[in-house]
Amino acid sequence: QVQVVESGGGSVQAGGSLRLSCAASGYTGSRVCMGWFRQAPGEEREGVALIDSDGYETYADSVKGRFTASKDNSKNTLYLQMNALKQEDTGMYYCIRVIEVGRSCTFQPSGHWGQGTQVTVSS
Repeated sequence: QVQVVESGGGSVQAGGSLRLSCAASGYTGSRVCMGWFRQAPGEEREGVALIDSDGYETYADSVKGRFTASKDNSKNTLYLQMNALKQEDTGMYYCIRVIEVGRSCTFQPSGHWGQGTQVTVSS
């Protein structure tokens, strides 16, 4: 099972930036799809970004052009660079392994959720 520890959240004003980190461990195999999700208060958890073993990225429409997912294989760490933050980006952010179908990552989580990291964007 892939274990994850998210960090880097905080409080920022709209228009600001944050970079989230996700330290991952416990995975085997050469291909691992990882995803970033978020959950706002009273809302369902939603997928934000995906990144596959080759570094190919996929984004939800709501964050496209503002968020960038990346990874450092030498550190087993994923990142989510968030720019031009909006109040609606507020929520708890999580990373988790996601299911791969064919050779494409999906927004279907697989495994255990970490504790997440809180992002709060104020006006």
